[in-house]
This record gives sequence, C-alpha cells and structure tokens, in this order.
Amino acid sequence: MIFVTGGTGFLGSYLLRYLLAESHTPIRALKRANSPMDLVVDIADKIEWVEGDLEDIVGLEDAMRGVHQVYHAAAVISYDKRDAKQMFAINVEGTENIVNVALKEGVDKLVYISSIAALGKAKDGGLISEKTNWQEEGFTTNYSRSKHFAEMQVWRGLAEGLDVAILNPSVILGSGFWEKGPAKIFLNGWKEFPFYPRGGTGFVDVRDVARMAIQLMQSDISGERYVVSAENMPTEQLMRRISDALEKKQPSTKVTPLIGHIAWRVAWLQGLFTGKRPFITREVARQSSQTSRYDNSKSIAQLQFQYTPIERTIQETCAQLKVAAKEGFKAKSLPL
Repeated sequence: MIFVTGGTGFLGSYLLRYLLAESHTPIRALKRANSPMDLVVDIADKIEWVEGDLEDIVGLEDAMRGVHQVYHAAAVISYDKRDAKQMFAINVEGTENIVNVALKEGVDKLVYISSIAALGKAKDGGLISEKTNWQEEGFTTNYSRSKHFAEMQVWRGLAEGLDVAILNPSVILGSGFWEKGPAKIFLNGWKEFPFYPRGGTGFVDVRDVARMAIQLMQSDISGERYVVSAENMPTEQLMRRISDALEKKQPSTKVTPLIGHIAWRVAWLQGLFTGKRPFITREVARQSSQTSRYDNSKSIAQLQFQYTPIERTIQETCAQLKVAAKEGFKAKSLPL
C-alpha cells in the first residue's frame, strides 16, 4: 500500500499519475474535505481517498494503517508573514506527525519532497549542492525555515530506524492551476505582465520531480538527499522564452531595488485598506532579486537521471495554456 500526501496539488497530482501509469498500486491519498479535484478528476476513481489533516495524528494513524511506502508532498508555500503560523503547523508539525506514524506503523520507506529553500547559500555565486550548509540569516524566509525544520524531522526518523530519502526541487514548472502556484508564471506571460525581476534560480519540469521521487522509492537508497534541478537561468530569460512561446509581448521593465521596495509597500497598503492579499510581499521582492545556482551532478551521477530540457517544458506548457485560455483557464496536466 502506497500513501501520498498532497495528491490533489500540483506536484502530487503528477506523482499519482506516474504511480498509476507504472502500476504502483494500491494507492491511498490524503486530502482535505475542501481540496479541489481538478488536477486528478480523471484518475480519482483509481485512488483510495482519505479525508484528513496532517495536524490530526489520530486521523493519520487510521489513514496510514497497513501502508508500506509514503510519499510526503503536502506543504504550504507562502511568502506572506500572515501565513507563517499555518505554514509551520503543516510543514513542520505535519511532517513530524508523518514521521512518527510511519515509525509506529513500520513503514518501509519515506520519500520527502522538500525544496531548494531548505539548502544553504553559496558564497560568491558558487553552485549550491546537497552539501551546502543551511544557515539562519537576517532575510531567511519563513518558508525556508519551515522546510529546513521539516527536514530535521525526517532525519530524526532516519536516526530512529526509518528509511528515508529527500528531494530538494528547484522552481517547478508545468501545467496545473493557472491562477495560483507554479503555473501562474505562464499565465503572467499570457497577460503580458510587463515586469521582470533581476535574479535567477534553478528550474525543473514537474514530471522530473515525480519521476525521481518514484525512482528513489524503488531503490535501496536511504539517508540521502538530491538537488532536483534541470537548468539555472535568469528569471528574465525564462519569462521571455514563455512570452515567445505564447506569441505575446515580452516583459520590458526590470524590477530595480527601488521599484521592488515601492511595490511591496504599496501592495501592503492596498491590502491594509481592502483586506485583500498583497500581490507582492517584502519576501517575494527580496527573493526575486537574488541569483542562486544549483548543482544537479549528484542526481545525474548516482541516479543516471536524465532531465527534461526546460525549453520543452515551456513549449508543452504554453501549448496547453493556449487551449486552456479558450476554456476559461481550466486546470491542465502535461502528458507523462
């Protein structure tokens, strides 16, 4: 029995599709009562769904009874300080609960989907790898903290006898919910969003993350982590390539430090008076201005993993967005 958290979300939905396609069954997946099923509507009847919450350890004990493999992909991603409490509850305490129940139930192996946010920062623009030590800094985001502390729970599980492996994906790209999450950068291209940030980072196809998670689960590897990133590039370059694939106007205005500072302050004031979420926060402004480069050599050398070229991801995702635009921006999934 395979257990998946976050199955109705962006990455989790692809993970479920690959598990089914490769006949890794039966599959039980945790979902909230109000979780949208748009990304899994065509495969929902092939999954045993369990309504529950990562914070409910009693419910998790029921959901994970008889389970042998656990893919823990559920997480809250936010750079709004108002979400910090919930994010730590889900990302850290929820992972602690998953580990504790996995140990109690004698689960064979846990694969945890973490993030590059849990890795350290390289000096002088060098490559960030699995060995880069995480350090608390003045501008460390709450999301980064939550993923780091969640990983500490996973490593504790390893010390207590649980086989574990951790994936640290860079920015994940692909089709999904267009108006929220990772796919929103494609919708911004469709809407000809005029601004582009100064920074850059690593990018990876969502299907690659799902494939590597399954490969690690099926392997004898335990106690290892892997950076999952196909290419490093400036975010400006990614946005321009998306615009070209959509046949839309390219972004033309660089977000300088001054523009960034003004933007998040204006957004904060607007939110104060309207009650709506700011379109940009201080953390987002700072993160988008930084450049980080990631080393994927461990995954290539040890797993012989072949990454999907980001240009292919862009072309396939943009092709689906063109179709979705005629359907009210209906959620889509890339072909496996």
